[in-house]
Amino acid sequence: MRIGILGDIHSNLEALTAVVGMLESEGVDAWVQVGDIVGYGADPVPCIERVRELGCTVCLGNHDAAVVDFMPADYFNQYARAAIDWTRAALRPEDLDYLRGLPLKIETRDYSVVHGSLHLPAQFGYVFSTVEAAECLSEQRTRVAFVGHSHVPGAYMQREGGSLRDLDVVFESEFTTSIAGYSRVLLNVGSVGQPRDEDARAAGAIYDMERGTVQVLRTEYDIPTAQQKIRDAGLPSVLADRLALGV
Repeated sequence: MRIGILGDIHSNLEALTAVVGMLESEGVDAWVQVGDIVGYGADPVPCIERVRELGCTVCLGNHDAAVVDFMPADYFNQYARAAIDWTRAALRPEDLDYLRGLPLKIETRDYSVVHGSLHLPAQFGYVFSTVEAAECLSEQRTRVAFVGHSHVPGAYMQREGGSLRDLDVVFESEFTTSIAGYSRVLLNVGSVGQPRDEDARAAGAIYDMERGTVQVLRTEYDIPTAQQKIRDAGLPSVLADRLALGV
């Protein structure tokens, strides 16, 4: 079984289309999405539709939550707030109902999914360091867990019999690593629609259960079209500009 994992999409249809195509070419068997389907970009409805067509296992992201008034918009900066307000008006009732029905976290037999951290998931905390990773891993009951939120890919791995104070870390733009010898692995899958690791290419991930590997891959996509859509929608221009910079 090869699980294709989609990070934060943020209403970027061009990036989503490219990443899905890349992962389909890798032969994935099932799909996971770690939240924040919407926010920032100009194509929230088509992105929700595509995620649903794929049959993704999906959890709730903080932008998804804000759009349906599950959390206050003053949590966000002015540009994100403007996109949240615009997105709320652009979505159809069935889209809003779909977002309202998403769980904060998911635990299956083979993996867990949460947007920010399994440690206090409703607070949407970030995993940027081994300290934050250890907090998340301490709550992790499956061998592998997928997160997003930071838009920066990486893997935090606890060795069998090892301490949470001594994690092995992979912190690269794209990578493949074996999870043999690790009891728990926390994979940040990066971002489909708004990477922030100074690599503007869209990110996607694969968990290969048979081979025992986790992988983050990158692909080029049509950034100018995504940028123009944001500008044409009247959204803040900074949300378009940043796509070309990977920040």
